[in-house]
Amino acid sequence: QDNSFEQFIINYCNEKLQQIFIELTLKEEQEEYIREGIEWTHIEYFNNAIICDLIENNQTGILAMLDEECLRPGTVTDDTFLEKLNQVCATHQHFESRMSKCSRFLNDTSLPHSCFRIQHYAGKVMYQVEGFVDKNNDLLYRDLSQAMWKASHSLIKALFPEGNPAKINLKRPPTAGSQFKASVATLMKNLQTKNPNYIRCIKPNDKKAAHIFNDALVCHQIRYLGLLENVRVRRAGYAFRQAYEPCLERYKMLCKQTWPHWRGPARAGVEVLFNELEIPEEEFSFGRSKIFIRNPRTLFKLEDLRKQRLEDLATLIEKIYRGWKCRTRFLLMKKSQIVIASWYRRYA
Repeated sequence: QDNSFEQFIINYCNEKLQQIFIELTLKEEQEEYIREGIEWTHIEYFNNAIICDLIENNQTGILAMLDEECLRPGTVTDDTFLEKLNQVCATHQHFESRMSKCSRFLNDTSLPHSCFRIQHYAGKVMYQVEGFVDKNNDLLYRDLSQAMWKASHSLIKALFPEGNPAKINLKRPPTAGSQFKASVATLMKNLQTKNPNYIRCIKPNDKKAAHIFNDALVCHQIRYLGLLENVRVRRAGYAFRQAYEPCLERYKMLCKQTWPHWRGPARAGVEVLFNELEIPEEEFSFGRSKIFIRNPRTLFKLEDLRKQRLEDLATLIEKIYRGWKCRTRFLLMKKSQIVIASWYRRYA
């Protein structure tokens, strides 16, 4: 119920993870259809980039203003930090405060004067401003490093090289918020180079007990995790897509014209293959470089046909091998019989 600086930066990280989830699923999904020339009706979804900008913007972001308060001379308190937020973020649609002189929240008794509220992608969260400045300053950082470097234990000393007096840096140590922001940026850069798979965990209840399913809680999570938009995009789009070459290579044995070798372009081979299998035209679309299949059942049908075809080919190979083996044995026996008969007639 009481959220402070720690929960704020955790929720900031969640916002960034949600943003990359949107970019790599919903946004990328729809942009791929456009790149491939597939007819597509754009589906609207909430992009939480505006919330990330509210927190991390270098000029007007909450973290930037918190650092500015920590570094400026004069009397700095949590109240002065909140006052600065109220001046800069008063008109932001995802920021709420009783002190912002905004008529929407002046009479909101659920929002104390010493708090501010952010409308995150997963719902509204209220933060107690008390302790923000002190926790962001991280004043023990330099003293702690110097103390650890003077320890007699070699491992502890090695873990804090910045405490070495010969390498002492008179610059003010970076704030906790700026360090966390840099760590999140590194994480996002790393994730952008990967091909992640997402597993969304839904809590069925708040009691951590079995056999209890809270419909309202589950619906709330599904709505605010962006799963509804994801399902809408998936259902409106295509369940499977693959480049023409590997698609033809995998299913070419299902058509006499493409098996065992197709001499023309891969796209033409896939067209011949799908026409031969009489797959309805509404079940697939041809992109510039990929074949798009709308329903999973069509893909399952192709896999079932391929499995059956592989079994038939295996049976054919087995039949030919058994025939060759029996004929080879028969010819050997026939040759042996002729030799035996010729020798027998010689001495008869």
